[in-house]
Amino acid sequence: MWALQFHTPHTLRSSSYSVCTARTSSKPPICSLTLNPSNPTKPETNCNHLIQSLCKQGSLKQALEVLSHEPNPTQHTYEVLILSCSRQSSLSDGLDVHRHLVDAGFDQDPFLATKLINMYSELDAIDNARKVFDETRKRTIYVWNALFRALTLAGHGQEVLDLYRRMNQIGIPSDRFTYTYVLKACVTSESLISLLHSGKEVHAHILRHGYESLVHITTTLVDMYARFGSVSYASYVFNEMPVRNVVSWSAMIACYVKNGRAFEALELFREMILETQDSIPNSVTMVSVLQACAALAALEQGKLIHGYILRRGLDSILPVISALVTMYARCGKLELGQRVFDQMEKRDVVSWNSLISSYGIHGCGKRAMKIFEEMINHGVSPSHVSFVSVLGACSHAGLVEEGKMLFESMVKQHRIYPSVEHYACMVDILGRANQLDAAAKIIEEMRIEPGPEVWGSLLGSCRIHCNVELAERASRRLFELEPMNAGNYVLLADIYAEAGKWDEVKRVKKLLEARGLQKIPGRSWIEVKRHVYTFASVDEFNPQIEQLHALLVKLSTEMKEQGYVPQTKAVLYDLDVEEKERIVLGHSEKLAVAFGLINTSKGETIRISKNLRLCEDCHSVTKFISKFTDREILVRDVNRFHHFKDGICSCGDYW
Repeated sequence: MWALQFHTPHTLRSSSYSVCTARTSSKPPICSLTLNPSNPTKPETNCNHLIQSLCKQGSLKQALEVLSHEPNPTQHTYEVLILSCSRQSSLSDGLDVHRHLVDAGFDQDPFLATKLINMYSELDAIDNARKVFDETRKRTIYVWNALFRALTLAGHGQEVLDLYRRMNQIGIPSDRFTYTYVLKACVTSESLISLLHSGKEVHAHILRHGYESLVHITTTLVDMYARFGSVSYASYVFNEMPVRNVVSWSAMIACYVKNGRAFEALELFREMILETQDSIPNSVTMVSVLQACAALAALEQGKLIHGYILRRGLDSILPVISALVTMYARCGKLELGQRVFDQMEKRDVVSWNSLISSYGIHGCGKRAMKIFEEMINHGVSPSHVSFVSVLGACSHAGLVEEGKMLFESMVKQHRIYPSVEHYACMVDILGRANQLDAAAKIIEEMRIEPGPEVWGSLLGSCRIHCNVELAERASRRLFELEPMNAGNYVLLADIYAEAGKWDEVKRVKKLLEARGLQKIPGRSWIEVKRHVYTFASVDEFNPQIEQLHALLVKLSTEMKEQGYVPQTKAVLYDLDVEEKERIVLGHSEKLAVAFGLINTSKGETIRISKNLRLCEDCHSVTKFISKFTDREILVRDVNRFHHFKDGICSCGDYW
């Protein structure tokens, strides 16, 4: 066996290439070749090694040049080329490699088909990925999985489920990756409600084929049920897990947080710390736990978690620190959130958004706008969320003209086209300011289809200003878009009740009953001595319940002497005045305030969070109590923060 040199013309003497090196040049590198003694006319080149080496060095263009001189590229060479195209985000080169691959007769290689589908997925060329799949005759489970992954990442969940059914019909058995991708596909489509049934079908397949013991599959199941709001199913799957890791614990904690069950999230975190040795909470866990503390306004719990984060060395991770900023702000300690932000060595747009949003929920619209400007001056480009945060701040502070200017600057200055969330913010800004006609005009002129967020903002504004005509228009669209959202029916019934249209109230209540829906019960939480207590409007389980009611009746009598008039329009029943007063006096936030007065020291700030909007009567009563008892009372409702002191609220009665 003997060696020859293969080179381009006129380069023999001046060439600086060698067999073992691959330097950059406008000319293709020289490859060495070896003559096969059994067939001297058919040399065996080793350009394959050179192509692979060039790809690893990042010289994709040169590798493609050498490829054109290689008569026998190997499967591994094509694999390396495909991966290199993905790394360099070059679709044109990827198409070139694909053409070479087909010409070389590798178009039916299922291994390379898998790699091509992955490449096209990463290059956002989903149609090309589909074409590879369609043209591959021998489809292994890896080829199916590659397309499932690509379609899921592209948001084509329904298509994945259709293909999954076809795969089952032709008898190809699923593996652990199949179930993971298909479960994720269930929550990537917009028609979430209809795909819950599909998710349950996949769950049944998992049980039938014995995959329920694999922790990553059961964790994905928990995630899926969490996204659908099916907390009981997620909890069942989690409780049945034979093995749990930090990811599964974190998934279940996040499930509770995302579905308004922050109290259970903290309880589960406590269980995780006490019962597990191997599953040490990570940054993802801590973000969810901080969100739970924020939701409950559990300041003392939040401080303990902050200490844990410092001990575990997680205080350098940006998402954790951003969550800390938000937690302190939502627990009423805006100055502590600002201090955490100021101490950050590095900040990203999420950190700035956290601070902007923090000032926004406290009604400090001007300050939020100033921070937004500071962010831009620091060279950080605003994101989609940045504008949601700053527009929300304008809404809470009644900054109508400022909100309009910010909205207009999105496209003109920052090349960000408004989404449904941004339009919803503008409708909210105008609606709260009683510019309902202007808000309706915004909806009419939208360049995209108004979603439930936009119509929900309009209906909420109609509730504040009792505009029956516009409320009916908004609710008709909402009943079509969100037929199972009980809150929309309740809002419309509230508006009818305030307008004295009791027949219409009864009609809406019948609609609720016919669809099997129930009004979300009001709940409030208060933290006393590091324990979080929860209250419902009808709370017969608290051992102090009689004492709480007695205190509220006493305070109500004293307040009436000072001019307090109970506001009972939130009661959706045509009852006498006395009965309505009794009902509103039992609202969950009033019970929480009374509990705080009895169980905290004199002068101690009372912090409460509520899952619904603060009603007018609770707002009025809390102002009176803050003055009568000389207490600071912080209440965070679903919209914003209320800081009551000396009979005045920080919102200026604008919420």
